[in-house]
Amino acid sequence: MNRERGIEDADPLAAKAGHTNGSQRSSTKLPATLALIAVSAIWGTTFTLVKSALEDASSLLFLTLRFGVATLSLWVAFRWKGPLRLNGTLARNGAILGIALFGGYLFQTVGLRFTTPARSAFLTGLFIVFVPALLALHRRKLPRPSELAGIAVALIGLRLLASPISFDGASKGDALTLVCAVSYAVHILLLGRFSPAGNIRALTLLQIGMAFVLSLASFWWAEEAFLRASARLWIAVGVTGILATAVAFLVQTWAQQIIPPTRTAFIFALEPVFAWITSFLAIGERLSASGILGAALILAGIFLVETKTLPSPFRHARLRKLE
Repeated sequence: MNRERGIEDADPLAAKAGHTNGSQRSSTKLPATLALIAVSAIWGTTFTLVKSALEDASSLLFLTLRFGVATLSLWVAFRWKGPLRLNGTLARNGAILGIALFGGYLFQTVGLRFTTPARSAFLTGLFIVFVPALLALHRRKLPRPSELAGIAVALIGLRLLASPISFDGASKGDALTLVCAVSYAVHILLLGRFSPAGNIRALTLLQIGMAFVLSLASFWWAEEAFLRASARLWIAVGVTGILATAVAFLVQTWAQQIIPPTRTAFIFALEPVFAWITSFLAIGERLSASGILGAALILAGIFLVETKTLPSPFRHARLRKLE
C-alpha cells in the first residue's frame, strides 16, 4: 500500500468498500462529515437533559428505557418501509456492535461510581487515542504524523476542558472508564468495517436491540435500581431514545460507510464542546479560560487530522531531517 495516500485509503473501511467508487465517496464525504457533527451536537446538547433525568432513575435503568424506546421506534419505522432482510452474518455483526456499544455505556456508568465526573469525562475521551492505536496494530503501521499531532493536541484540549481534575491515585473507577473508552473505540472501528457491507437499517436495529437486551439483563444487579416517575424523566427518555439513539446511530451507521474511523473519533471529540455550549445557553454555566482553550485545541486537533499534513514548519523540519 502506498504510504503517501490519505487516511481514507489506508483505512480498512476503504478496502471493505470496494463497491463504492472514488467519485461517489468524494461527493458524499461532506454530507457524512456534517451528519457526524450533527450526531455529536445531539449527544452534547442532550447531556443536561440526561443529567437531570438521572435524579429520577438509576443509570442503567434509564439506559434500559432509552434503548427500549429506540429499539421500538426503529422497528416501527423500518417495518413501515418494508420487511428487513436478515442473514446470519448481519445478525452476528449487529450483535457484536451491540455488545461493544453497551460495554461502553456499562463501564462508564459503573466506573462513575468510583471516580469523579471530570476524570470520567477525560478518560472516556481517550477513545480518540485508542481508535488510531488499534488501527495501527491492525495495519502494522504507525499513524501519520498529522494524526499523532492531532491526537496530542486534542488530548491536551480534553484535559483542559475537564479542569479542574486531579489524578492523585488511580482508582477502580478510572480502570473501568478506560475499558469504556476502549469499548467505544472498538464500536467505531467495527462499525467502519461492518456498515459498508451490510443493510444499514437492519444493522442499526440489531445493534440497538442487543444493547437493549443487555441493559435489561443488567440494570437490576449492576447498581441499585430506582425509578421516580416525572415529566422530565419521560421527556428525557423520549428525546434520548428517539433522537439521541435511534436517529443518531442510524446516521452514524450510514456515515461510517464513508468516513473512516480515525476521523469519526475526532469528530465525536466535539461532544463535550457542544455539551458546554448547551449548558451555557440553558443554565448559564460559564467555561473558564482553560476550558475555552481546551475547546479550541480540540478543534485544532480535528483540523490537523482533516488536513492530513503538518503545518509547513513541521513539514520542512521533517524534510531537513531526512536530508
